[in-house]
Amino acid sequence: MREMNKLVLMSGRKLADEIQGRLKDETAELRTQGITPGLATVLVGDDPPSAIYIAMKRKTCEEIGIRSIHTHLETPSQPALMDTIQRLNENPEVDAILVQIPLPPGMDEEAALLAIEPDKDADGLNPINLGRLVIGTPGPLPCTPNGIHTMLVHYGVPIEGKHVVIIGRGLTIGRPLSLLLSMKRPHCNAAVTVLHTGVPNMADYTREADIIISAAGSPGVIKKDMVKPGVAIVAAGISRRGKTLLSDADKNVKEVAGWITPRVGGVGPMTVAMLMQNTVLAAQRRAKG
Repeated sequence: MREMNKLVLMSGRKLADEIQGRLKDETAELRTQGITPGLATVLVGDDPPSAIYIAMKRKTCEEIGIRSIHTHLETPSQPALMDTIQRLNENPEVDAILVQIPLPPGMDEEAALLAIEPDKDADGLNPINLGRLVIGTPGPLPCTPNGIHTMLVHYGVPIEGKHVVIIGRGLTIGRPLSLLLSMKRPHCNAAVTVLHTGVPNMADYTREADIIISAAGSPGVIKKDMVKPGVAIVAAGISRRGKTLLSDADKNVKEVAGWITPRVGGVGPMTVAMLMQNTVLAAQRRAKG
């Protein structure tokens, strides 16, 4: 791992801008073939953070040249949501579909994700695509895990044969990321340990880790005395105190880490970039017929 005095700040914003620039060129090429990539977003209810996330994604679509098709179901209704997904599945101009989660209480999130046509699954969370990840066959990858992996590779963090500790076993990050990083392929093939609330003494594991990825959403859960010198730290979990974003990594871990993500502009921009990448890849598949 790196020397302590050579800290690398892994800027997700900078890398995402590079990826989105490439996707803009690929989208322009598709347009010459008469195809405009289309991303459909579905928002259910009136959750303000979800509305903000959707607005950010639609803005990025506009910057890249992706057609944005948005549906807002103001009144939560499972039948209306399922009908919307089916309509989008059947729309040939829609290459990818994103249902913003979490859904309002009482709605069946699993049924909604399963209803999305697997090849149009923008988030890579359809159970069929998660199954593809398990057995190692091609399919849309979950956006945040793919973004984290892409960032680690880009910034030169050694992964193969290393010990990765993931804090959090959620569907959107922890579980799929553990599968992705342990696959027998270049820039993966790691030994992966997944920690969660049922594991006491997390520091016993994190002190042995070469890479720590936290998706806990618990401010400062990774402390300086819990890591070894030169470790790579990805703080994927965020929380808020008022209007301030808080990182899973305590600020003092920078004193010993070799790589670390910034409090702002780390994993978030990479998630959006991978969403756009999944959409363009789906459009390229459509172009090939």
